[in-house]
Amino acid sequence: MFKKQQVIYLAGGCFWGVEAFVSRLKGINQTEVGYANGHDLAPSYEKVKSGKTGHAETVKATYNPEIITLDEILENFFRIIDPYSKNRQGADIGTQYRTGIYWQEPSQKDIVLNFLKDKQSSSSKRIVTEARAIGSFYPAETYHQKYLEKNPKGYCHVDLNLIDDEEFNHLSKEEYEITQLAMTEPPFSGKYDNFFEDGVYVDVVNGEVLFSSEDKFDSGCGWPSFSKPISDDVIVKHRDYSYGTTRIEVRSAKANSHLGHLFHDGLGGSPRYCINSSALRFIPKEEYIKNNKD
Repeated sequence: MFKKQQVIYLAGGCFWGVEAFVSRLKGINQTEVGYANGHDLAPSYEKVKSGKTGHAETVKATYNPEIITLDEILENFFRIIDPYSKNRQGADIGTQYRTGIYWQEPSQKDIVLNFLKDKQSSSSKRIVTEARAIGSFYPAETYHQKYLEKNPKGYCHVDLNLIDDEEFNHLSKEEYEITQLAMTEPPFSGKYDNFFEDGVYVDVVNGEVLFSSEDKFDSGCGWPSFSKPISDDVIVKHRDYSYGTTRIEVRSAKANSHLGHLFHDGLGGSPRYCINSSALRFIPKEEYIKNNKD
């Protein structure tokens, strides 16, 4: 079942740090950095950093409103910006570093305006964060996308320690990056790629049963492949427009873990759930039966 996602655009200074922070919020399914609401029809980093194009460095955040509300996103966003500083965040100065909240859906407008109204009512200083509908958004160059994941020691004016990740403390670095940041393990590297013992596969985050070995097959793609989940209720599917393609992303229903993607490239167009090993934990059949006796 496909569930409707929503998109909000957040400008908060250098987009490297804002993207890294926002992407870690539970319920944020995709992030992309780019240039918003300027007048140049072909913006580039070199043009935008001049401050002459009118663009703001912005993060496009796609989220599941059943997991995280827009108000919750905005509350977290205000933890990492200075909403009283005009055209400056941290050490970065210029109109491209202004703060802004740009909505995509008309239904988001009142939420944004009421949020800012409440914030202003409790402050004696004037909030200068822009609030308007998104006019234009141009994805930034590839090397800017997920920059701090690729360059952990890179510049960041945002305190990434402000995110409470205690519920993920049991995960390895790779398990966290895949389930929470929607990354992908290299092909043929996962522990369950060439693995066919009898049992079930559960969500590594919360232990929810997702797939059965009975539905696992060798597709030769380099990742564990399943013909179907153990139940349609344990997964949700989203349209994934990242990397210039359209795919079907697969997530767990309860923990909202990124699992992988669904393809229809089997015999006669049959489904192939292509899943990251690091998103799963295998439980042998005997152990599962023993632990689930009435």
